[in-house]
Amino acid sequence: MGELKQQLVVIGGGAAGFFTAISAAEENPDAQISIYESGTSCLRKVKVSGGGRCNVTHSCFDPAELATNYPRGSRELRSAFHRWQPEDTINWFEQREVLLKTEPDGRMFPTTDDSQTIIDCFQAEASAAGISVHKEIGMEAISPLPEGGFHLAMTNGRTIKADKLCLSCGSLKSSPLASQIETLGHTIEPLAPSLFAFNSTDDRLEGLSGISIDKVSVRALPESSVQQGPILITHRGLSGPAILRLSAWEARRFQKEAYQFMISINWLGDVSAPQVRDIVAEYRRYYGKSLVRNRVIGGISRRLWERLIETAGIDPDTRWAQIPRNSEDVLVSELTDARFQIQGKTTNKEEFVTCGGIRLKEVDFRRMESKIVPGLHFAGECLDLDGITGGFNFQAAWTTGRIAGQSMGQ
Repeated sequence: MGELKQQLVVIGGGAAGFFTAISAAEENPDAQISIYESGTSCLRKVKVSGGGRCNVTHSCFDPAELATNYPRGSRELRSAFHRWQPEDTINWFEQREVLLKTEPDGRMFPTTDDSQTIIDCFQAEASAAGISVHKEIGMEAISPLPEGGFHLAMTNGRTIKADKLCLSCGSLKSSPLASQIETLGHTIEPLAPSLFAFNSTDDRLEGLSGISIDKVSVRALPESSVQQGPILITHRGLSGPAILRLSAWEARRFQKEAYQFMISINWLGDVSAPQVRDIVAEYRRYYGKSLVRNRVIGGISRRLWERLIETAGIDPDTRWAQIPRNSEDVLVSELTDARFQIQGKTTNKEEFVTCGGIRLKEVDFRRMESKIVPGLHFAGECLDLDGITGGFNFQAAWTTGRIAGQSMGQ
């Protein structure tokens, strides 16, 4: 009789799950590898990421710098990125004739601008490696075996055996697996949404939906980190990279505040109030006869500028030389320290990221293996790690999936 093949099971058919399974197959071609996905389709977040283009990774190739883009998991990922980082991701896809391109902000997409390119690549690799993919079958219970390995009770009523198991089931928010993981002795750090837009009914934003400003600074009051980047005014409030980054860094705080908080926006990025006063003085001196509405300060849109001068109580036909001092004070404040009350969040349900998950101290990141249960591995968002927007969450999925898969295959 032939030797029984090693049974490697991956729970979750998302980005981390597929990359774990494929990496395990590359490490051990003789293993029998299975992916179980509770949903009707696999790689759903890959499909919708980046507006359907798939933001595969980010062009940051220094592990230490790369790790600074993770509000949670930065220290652990820093060492993991020495094992697998964006450069490795790019090369892996290139070897499979999937080329990536870099956008000015560092985000990387397939040259096809189509997320299906990435999905097709993964499905082809899985098929070629003989990986079996089971959809609409989830896992209900895990029972470690005395001799090693696991019995897994599945939602289709069957029980399967796994010599090694990887949980790459995505967010544990509302997941029935959370209690199973805790039963095994693991701790689930508090779960909170991350990467969400801010809702605001402020009159200053009314009618400005669709306006985007390239470089804005935003912070939560009274005190938080300052995030810079593009901002987008929406029909519900504010979105864009700067807002999403702030939501990631302050995810747990905002949850505690029930998403009712105040933010400050500097529409001019890092231009200070004294610098704006100097610009106003210069405009008074050299463009005194020009209408205020016709000479915009900074790179903001004309429509936003007109709204700001209206907020400052400046008549549209006022000339620069005629601006009252008190109106100048309000204008400077509105440009560099505009305060907005936030009244809730908006999350794209397909693309959302959750902070919180399996406690990182309980995981050996050299193998992405549990320190509590031998043979149990983790990859992706079920862990208490998450990145800001820009391809960082997928890179964490590739890195943790690669390490987990190789370890399972050994």
